[in-house]
Amino acid sequence: MREKTIQELRSCFQPGTHVHLVGICGVSMRPLALVLRERGLEITGSDMNSSVPIDDLTSCGIRVSFGHSAENLHGAACVIRTAAAHNDNPEILAARAAGIPVFERAEAWGFLMREYRNAICISGTHGKTTTTAMITHILMEAALDPTVMIGGYLPLLHAGHRIGKGDTIIAESCEYCNSFHNFFPTVAVINNIEEDHLDFFKNLDEIKASFRHFAELVPADGLLIANGDDANVRDTLHGMSFLSFGMGSSNDVHPINISSDYRRSTVICGGAPYCNLELAVYGEHNLYNALGACAVAWHMGIDGEIAAKALASFSGAGRRMEFKGHCNGADIYDDYAHHPHEVQSLLKAVRLMGYQRVVVAFQPHTYSRTHDLFDQFVEALQEPDVLVLAEIYAAREQNLLGIHSSDLAAKIPGAVCFDTLPEVAEYLRSIAQPGDILLTVGAGDIYKAGEMICENA
Repeated sequence: MREKTIQELRSCFQPGTHVHLVGICGVSMRPLALVLRERGLEITGSDMNSSVPIDDLTSCGIRVSFGHSAENLHGAACVIRTAAAHNDNPEILAARAAGIPVFERAEAWGFLMREYRNAICISGTHGKTTTTAMITHILMEAALDPTVMIGGYLPLLHAGHRIGKGDTIIAESCEYCNSFHNFFPTVAVINNIEEDHLDFFKNLDEIKASFRHFAELVPADGLLIANGDDANVRDTLHGMSFLSFGMGSSNDVHPINISSDYRRSTVICGGAPYCNLELAVYGEHNLYNALGACAVAWHMGIDGEIAAKALASFSGAGRRMEFKGHCNGADIYDDYAHHPHEVQSLLKAVRLMGYQRVVVAFQPHTYSRTHDLFDQFVEALQEPDVLVLAEIYAAREQNLLGIHSSDLAAKIPGAVCFDTLPEVAEYLRSIAQPGDILLTVGAGDIYKAGEMICENA
């Protein structure tokens, strides 16, 4: 972050100053608003989604407007915007016309991180939310009272954030648009590195360069923790010193005596047993996430028994193998996986759960990702016993590539494709039977299809 930006934020983040947040109901904007309010700032905000509960905001004196208008900025000394608020947003246009400084959400969080003794930033193409949630469980069990910012709902917190009184902040740190370059980690975790977000990055080399820059933000007295089994991570961090975790025994943190479902193992840290894991979540990918969390806990001097107890209580974050209900004797789960590797890891874990049939309703997320990783999606989506495809979720994009889910269906034997979620739901209901697991998978709104057929909904 530029020194000029730091100075501008310091000037704006003074008690009594009026700060306006565009997109205040977002998953990382809401906790930002609460943190700033607790610092004594006057906070207002706006959003388009009027269905989102705002009691936690209004109860502490934050005024929220629904709909974007230049009038919402009245009296504001600065504006902080979510990444979804583009330059043509009426409030951004009005702020710039009036000479009111506009900051990105990540810049604000990065500035606030500087005031914490421990800033734990979790990055990687996959597993960020789960690893951040696992670390949160551990630090809460250790009574360290952390401030937390997670990119998803965590049942332990009854939210995706927490405002703590301790000297530690835990933050999920995303590489998209180089967002995490604005952070000030004292501990940085890199889970893995793969091609993704190719609507922003040109190629894998540019992604590696972005992660390298993030790693270099760790100060000399901080710690870099990274997956030593991941070739792209090792290549990215070549010449840098880091605490490694992974399955291989050459890693500083690694497991032994691993059960076939990856839920039970003994974690070795620095050559000595640290804790015995009894995870509630399945799969090799979740053991990797737990190893990253254990590496952080070990570095912070947290007792292994505390870490093990905390991780045993972790049953997943929102939209990460989240149980939704039943349909015709089948169990319904929802998962956020939206990258081919994530889909593969998810389905490998699900196979360990013992269901007779794995039925997947997958909704690709963004046209660019579907196009750029098309062959990988075709390979990953051949694993389910039954595959149902919903139309691509556009998110921030327009379909300039002319790609559709039917293109995937044409390459995958037995796949069926529907244009609408009600059609997906009706098909799932028609085929569901005892012994099935029905998985709604994707980062869009595919979860709604599962909710439509839940008998206990």
